[in-house]
Amino acid sequence: MPRLPHNLARLGRALGASIVAVTVVSTAMVASSTAPRQLMDAVPTSTQGVPSYWTVASDGGVFAFGGLPFYGSMGGITLAAPMVGIAPTTGPSGASGLGYWTVATDGGVFTFGNAGFHGSMGAVRLNKPMVGIAADPATGGYWTVASDGGVFAFDAPFFGSMGAVRLNKPVVSMVATPDGRGYWLFASDGGVFAFGDAGFAGSLGKLTLQAPIVGATSSVAGGYLMVAADGGVFAFGAARYDGSLGGHALARPVVGIASSDPGGYWLTDSNGAVTAFGDAGYFGSAPQHITNPVVGIADGPGTGVAANGAYPSGSFGYDISKFQDNPPTCTNTLPSGHTVGIVEATGQSNGSPNPCLAHEAQWAGGGLNLYIFMTYGTDTTDQPGCNGDVACNWGYEAGVYAYQYAQAQGVNPLVTWWLDVEGANWTTNTAENDQVVLGAINALRGTGVNNVGIYTSPLTWNGIAGNFQPAVPLWVAWYTNDPQGNCANAVSYAAQNGNFLPTGGVWVTQYTNQANGISLDGDYAC
Repeated sequence: MPRLPHNLARLGRALGASIVAVTVVSTAMVASSTAPRQLMDAVPTSTQGVPSYWTVASDGGVFAFGGLPFYGSMGGITLAAPMVGIAPTTGPSGASGLGYWTVATDGGVFTFGNAGFHGSMGAVRLNKPMVGIAADPATGGYWTVASDGGVFAFDAPFFGSMGAVRLNKPVVSMVATPDGRGYWLFASDGGVFAFGDAGFAGSLGKLTLQAPIVGATSSVAGGYLMVAADGGVFAFGAARYDGSLGGHALARPVVGIASSDPGGYWLTDSNGAVTAFGDAGYFGSAPQHITNPVVGIADGPGTGVAANGAYPSGSFGYDISKFQDNPPTCTNTLPSGHTVGIVEATGQSNGSPNPCLAHEAQWAGGGLNLYIFMTYGTDTTDQPGCNGDVACNWGYEAGVYAYQYAQAQGVNPLVTWWLDVEGANWTTNTAENDQVVLGAINALRGTGVNNVGIYTSPLTWNGIAGNFQPAVPLWVAWYTNDPQGNCANAVSYAAQNGNFLPTGGVWVTQYTNQANGISLDGDYAC
């Protein structure tokens, strides 16, 4: 989310040269393919599109977002070793979107789409496990890197490695320069090792970090970014800092970062929850309940269309609150034959819990989503990621309150949540209204919820939130009785009337308030 606050110091150009000290102890662990170097001319590129992303899990499963094609995966196949990284096919203009490689800890490389196989270390006994892979945009080959800094080149030039030296901390990531004439290695303590034409722009190697570095990416502007397991992001050289998850309470560690050039980047945690910063679009996260942890993320040009992470597209159903369920007995017969079932958790921020939540969640079944009717307030108790903002504290507490109430009612809270933002109970200070919403998003994402979205109507949002456009999904209320039209036109209709909605795409539309012949909201999954 572009406006997430952080409490980590801005690091980068001011750090200067602080490369980790090393001592030589062993022989270099370097291999190079004997195949001739090939030019990328034989590999078509398709860089025209909206920057989007893939994620990969340790079992080899791949998730595609933003209209990027799914070219296959190793999910469902027994692997000799877990997967640890993914790299997109690239060319002089960046990622092509036409394929990807994945690499396992034993050095095995797996190819999908137009990603060619140029060799691997899968049949060789390694001194240390493989931790990453990077594509060579100049040749169409790739490099893999082990935790001891050993680099293995496959139809790609070898520029050096750290395989012959003892490192203070293991290497965790490798990033190629945009022209393929060099690469950087990144260690878990933030040490940076530059080879070829990769310029050294600084490191974290002499600083004490709150959490280890787990991933890195380059920027077309020059330089590189690193991310730590606690979500802290560190920018060096000309790479732009657009925010981080540093200082937030996270249920799961961050495991990777990918660039959304020309600006912005994505972070993913081990459950595949993706957070977008800067100009990066949000197109969804991995399913809430995955079998194996996500271990990496890679970029590519997609269509920018967000897959619906809440419901199968084209499905119908209802949203319901305590007012349709005869509280406190909660014995009303609710309509059947639905897939969408969005249920009120609380009727205001930090209060008005729905006494019928358990009954209504049972009605929703496997289609359960939850929502909070958001209201403005303030609190002086500091909350993670709020940096002392009293409205953010209030919103954060509202998210925690609703989540914990659902748990207490025996309702699974690890589903998609929606923040109901309607034209009542708000202050005229739109910046502080934004902080309430942002605090609630942070709280729910921090509990481990992969998707948190906004419920609003096309002409309501900006009157409450000003120009705030968080990168989260939309549940749009527009009583046209044309749900497909709502999905296609809500964002453009709002913009034509001076309202600019959150940017994560319309996932659900509430298209009528008289569904099923009764006073019940009808909903459609876009």
